[in-house]
Amino acid sequence: MSGGPTRKIIHVDMDAFFASVEQRDDPALRGRPVAVGHAAARGVVAAASYEARAFGVRSALPSVTALRRCPDLIFVPPRFDVYKAVSRQIHAIFAEFTHLIQPLSLDEAYLDVTENRAGLPTAWATAKAIRARILEETGLTASAGVSYNKFLAKLASDHRKPNGQFAVTPDMGAAWVETLPVSRFHGVGPVTAAKMKRLGIESGADLRAKSRDFLERHFGSSAGWYHAIARGIDDRPVNPNRVRKSSGSETTFDRDLTDPQEIEAGIIRMADDVWAWCEKAQAFGRTVTVKIKFQSFRQITRSRSHSQVVDSRDLLVSASLDLVRSIYPPETGIRLVGVTVSNFDTPARDDPQDLPLFDAATS
Repeated sequence: MSGGPTRKIIHVDMDAFFASVEQRDDPALRGRPVAVGHAAARGVVAAASYEARAFGVRSALPSVTALRRCPDLIFVPPRFDVYKAVSRQIHAIFAEFTHLIQPLSLDEAYLDVTENRAGLPTAWATAKAIRARILEETGLTASAGVSYNKFLAKLASDHRKPNGQFAVTPDMGAAWVETLPVSRFHGVGPVTAAKMKRLGIESGADLRAKSRDFLERHFGSSAGWYHAIARGIDDRPVNPNRVRKSSGSETTFDRDLTDPQEIEAGIIRMADDVWAWCEKAQAFGRTVTVKIKFQSFRQITRSRSHSQVVDSRDLLVSASLDLVRSIYPPETGIRLVGVTVSNFDTPARDDPQDLPLFDAATS
């Protein structure tokens, strides 16, 4: 860790946020397996209650698979405006305890409470107070992780879910990390976890045993991150002004498409979504990327960087259409398309009231 006083970081994560809001607002849903989303053949689960999770229902799971796992699953359509309104309530509560808030999504955020604005004796007491205020104001439960860095705080918040909290102190951090599976580590996705397993790395202890040279040979630029977190080290500050690097939107079609007109209609809708954000944020990028997922679930992207910023809706639509037309005729039916703008000329900063509901929008 770097010099200076030990930081006090809290990661707050709402419990099954979207589904819990639905159960709060409709007593008939309480205690029952609930999925936010649509039960249509091409639908996707946006969020699942803990009762549904007991059957293996998770977000991003196809609705047909979710119903197969849990025949009694109740689907409710998402109410995005309600979730955003509740998120604003939660962020207002955070602001009572600290100015250093880094939202990750509508339902989770990092808080740096080192300054102890609330005058509470410990970060543990602060986390308890925040969770109590959230329950009082919204009727919803939250879990919290307390630690001396962001990596450990995020791991800790998941340790006593739902409606719990856990602390990782400086004297236990490195040893605690060694006991955990690497698949739980932030920054180690399923593909990387599988690669690590092939290399004999399944726990934090296994990761720590590998040299920096070994990690660089196998993981390139990510080696430094893996080497540090295996030792419980993360010097990233809580950044309330985090620069946003891209803006994107994507949609899954009700059926696989091969007709260029239908495919391009989807591309135009996604470009319009992205342009609406760019115009509101006054952030304009030079790189346009189109994402295509085929019927087989094979996924490709096509990108082009421009010498000037894409500063109009027409330019964005034109660039997006040019990219998707480069894959015609499609090798098979297309189930999903997406459009993303990046390489901003003007830095774009996250606003907690305008955070994406998902990593990508779905229809």
